[in-house]
Amino acid sequence: MTSLTKRIGLGAVAALGSVALLTACGTAPSATSTASKSTFLPCVVGDVGGFNDHSFNQLSLEGVQAAAKKLGTTAKKVQSQTTTDYAPAFASLVSQKCNSIVAAGFQFGDPLVASAKANPKIDYVMIDNTTTPVLPNVKDVVFKTSEAGFLGGYAAAAYADSVSKTPAVATYGGQKFPTVTIFMDGVVDGIQYYNSQKSASVKTLGWNVKTQNGSFVGNFTDQNKSKQIASGFLDQGANVIIPVAGSLYQGAGKAITAAKSSAVLEGVDADVYESDPTVKALILTSIVKKVDVAAQTATEDAAKGGKFDNSTYIGDLKNGGVALAPFHDYSSKVPSTLSGELDTIKAAIIDGTIAVTSPAATTLK
Repeated sequence: MTSLTKRIGLGAVAALGSVALLTACGTAPSATSTASKSTFLPCVVGDVGGFNDHSFNQLSLEGVQAAAKKLGTTAKKVQSQTTTDYAPAFASLVSQKCNSIVAAGFQFGDPLVASAKANPKIDYVMIDNTTTPVLPNVKDVVFKTSEAGFLGGYAAAAYADSVSKTPAVATYGGQKFPTVTIFMDGVVDGIQYYNSQKSASVKTLGWNVKTQNGSFVGNFTDQNKSKQIASGFLDQGANVIIPVAGSLYQGAGKAITAAKSSAVLEGVDADVYESDPTVKALILTSIVKKVDVAAQTATEDAAKGGKFDNSTYIGDLKNGGVALAPFHDYSSKVPSTLSGELDTIKAAIIDGTIAVTSPAATTLK
C-alpha cells in the first residue's frame, strides 16, 4: 500500500438527500432532486450494500444530507447496484453539476481517482481508502477502527466470560479489505488483552491476526452466506458474534434466532441498536466509526469556497472519530466493573500506554 503522506486535517460532519438510482448493470445512472436555496450541490454515491444498510452507506448519505440541510440546499445521490456501476455513477453526478461528491467504500478508489483527475473543479471525499494518491481535489477520510475494535473485543470477552464456562467470541468479514480487517485485528487483540489481564481463556473464532486469515462472506450482500457462517460459529460455542460486513449482521441475527441461542451480536460502523431496532434485542454494543460526521464536515468545508482542504482526516479514539457504543439493554447484564475498565483502557490507548497496532493501519500516518 502507498503511504498516506498528506498532513492530518479536520474531523467530520454532513448531509445529503434526494433521489437517484442506477439502471441496468453498467448503464449510466440517473438522479433527481428538489429545488435548492443554494447554488452549491453536494452529492453522494453509494456502494452495492445500499443506502439502507444501517452501516457506512447509510451513514455517508445521512452525513451529506445533514450538511445539505445546514447549507440551505438539497443533494443528489446515486446507488450502485454492481461494481461496474461505479464509474457511471460518478459520471452521472458530474453531468448533474455536483460541486462535491462523497464516496464511502474501499472499492471506490480507482473510479473516484479517475473522475477527480478528469474534473479538477469538483471536490471529492474518499472515505475508507488508504491507497488514494495525493490529489488537490480529493480528501481522504480514514479511521483507526482497531482502537475501538480493541474496546469491542475486550467487552465481548468480558461478557462471554461472564455467561459461559467455555467462552468464545467470533468475528468475520464481508470481504478481505484493510477497512474490514482493521476492525478484526482490534477485536482479537482486545480479547487477548482481556485474557492476559484476567488470566482467562476466552477463545477467538474467525480471524487470526498473525496470519491475517479468517472467515469472509465474499461480499456485503449475501445474508444467507452470513447466516451460514454465523451458524457455524454458534456450533463452535460462540457467545458473541461480531460481523464486520455492513448489513450482514442481519444474517447473523437470523442464525441466532433460528438456533434459539443466547448468543449476542456486536455491530460495527453505526450504533446498530439505534440504527436498526429490529435486532436491538441482540446487540451487546457496537464498534462505531463516525462516517456521518466525517461526511458532513467535509461537505460543509467544501461549500465554504476557497482552497479545498485535501489533508487526510484520521478518526481515532482521541478525536472521537471512533468509539464504543453504550451497552443499552445489556447495561445490567455485563460485569459491573466493565465500564470502568473500558474507560481506563481507552485512556491508555489515547496516551500510548497500550499500543494498538494492525497491518491494515500501517498507512494511517
